[in-house]
Amino acid sequence: MKTLKKLPLAIQTFAEIRENPYCYVDKTPLIARLIDAGKAYFLSRPRRFGKSLLVDTLKELFEGNRALFEGLYIHDKWDWSKSYPVIKIDFASGILQSRKQLDERIEIILTENQQRLGVESGNQRADIPGKFTDLILKAREKYGQKVVVLVDEYDKPILDNIDYPERAAEVREGLKNIYSVLKGQDAHLQFIFMTGVSKFSKVSLFSGLNQLKDITLDENYATICGYTQQDLETVFAGHLADVDWAQLKDWYNGYQFLGEPVYNPYDILLFISGNQRYRNYWFETGNPSFLIKLFQQKAYFLPDLEQLEASEEILDSFDVEAIDPVTLLFQAGYLTIEKAYTGFDGQFLFQLKVPNREVRQALNSHFINGYTQTLASEKLKIQHQVFDSLNQGDLVQLQTVLQRLFAGIPWRNFTHNALPESEGYYASVLYAYFASLNATIIPEDTTNRGQVDMTVMLGDFIYVMEIKLDKSTDYQPQDPNPALQQIQDKGYAEKYSGQGKAVFEAGLVFNRTRRNLVQLDYSDYLKRMAR
Repeated sequence: MKTLKKLPLAIQTFAEIRENPYCYVDKTPLIARLIDAGKAYFLSRPRRFGKSLLVDTLKELFEGNRALFEGLYIHDKWDWSKSYPVIKIDFASGILQSRKQLDERIEIILTENQQRLGVESGNQRADIPGKFTDLILKAREKYGQKVVVLVDEYDKPILDNIDYPERAAEVREGLKNIYSVLKGQDAHLQFIFMTGVSKFSKVSLFSGLNQLKDITLDENYATICGYTQQDLETVFAGHLADVDWAQLKDWYNGYQFLGEPVYNPYDILLFISGNQRYRNYWFETGNPSFLIKLFQQKAYFLPDLEQLEASEEILDSFDVEAIDPVTLLFQAGYLTIEKAYTGFDGQFLFQLKVPNREVRQALNSHFINGYTQTLASEKLKIQHQVFDSLNQGDLVQLQTVLQRLFAGIPWRNFTHNALPESEGYYASVLYAYFASLNATIIPEDTTNRGQVDMTVMLGDFIYVMEIKLDKSTDYQPQDPNPALQQIQDKGYAEKYSGQGKAVFEAGLVFNRTRRNLVQLDYSDYLKRMAR
């Protein structure tokens, strides 16, 4: 029996992977293209997507460590007679909570590079830009070659303080001290590569560093991080010999950067090492609390996540003073590109989607927490009961479950929040629960006679739902139910009559005073039409 290569779990060092029998996906064809095409690049990818390994691969390549690249695409295409001094700046470790801590960390990073390159320190009284400039010039002089600058997690000090805009802005100004040096030292630089999760505007952070080419959404480099389907079927073939490919794709594939879709490497490695159990491996490593809080503050209508359209401007960058939730969702990896197209005015537009089942279920589970403040144990119980109700066509039980759900929400948590005052809040809570169950949801489902609030599909059932918010102080059940009446009058369910599934029309009425579902009436559309 052939021994399988080891999985490179939590290994971000290229040398360690190449010097040991680890699985390795050869990214050097794309690296070769990158270096041939230019000299200064920026790449944004979600966390744990292989960015640090890519940066370390570039370091070993420019330092001329030929033995590590034997058998790889670039081995016989690289000029090994040259080696370059490499300055590596990495903010991955620790959390910096002030400008002072950032400046101290930068000083340490510059000193470490100075010692590794064996260059003497310059003027100790110089400021940070002066010390960085001195390091570049002395490395160029000692090695007789231009300098390579690699920056990993360039934005982490800002993102660590994103909850505190003033502090984040201070840290951003501190980072300018090093990034601004790169423009002035362009003549002494061979190659620049910067990577991180987010993309801040050039105006706010890079201070005129216009030579950076952004390859975040460049189809030529769409797969420079992440695993393709072919990678899994070749490099990891032995580990995935018996896998259900359709289920694996559904759970973990789907990240698209205008090219071939990719898997998050972290998911795949943990999936294999975890005996092929389907879990939220990648999502569990993050903390989207700030993101959820931002959605609450903006009273975001969650069903809009199903049909998002964005321009390049929205996806391109954000600043700490004005953060768009959609931008943050995209850059953090909770949304990805479904397709790109040209709008009516010639503007390049993107249709966005949640990449896969893992993100969809886990993200909406977090939205439930943020929008309802429900205890985890109670949330799981309700999720099971909502699933059973929808999967069995039991709308009587669904009404009981939803009433218990809204009755259990601690409304004191919303005393300074306008969320529950709108119909959209109730639709958002329902959406989050349905989406966390991996149901298919079509919000604002259009027909030739208008649009219904939400169509939900699960198992053998289709639910066409209209939601209304009653503002009376003493609600009395209405006959007919106005929400159900609207569905029937407008014929919203007609488009689903030939699907071979049971179709229910459901009218839900919430009352603002009671803050609960006060009436749910339904009808079986196919039976009603057969009468």
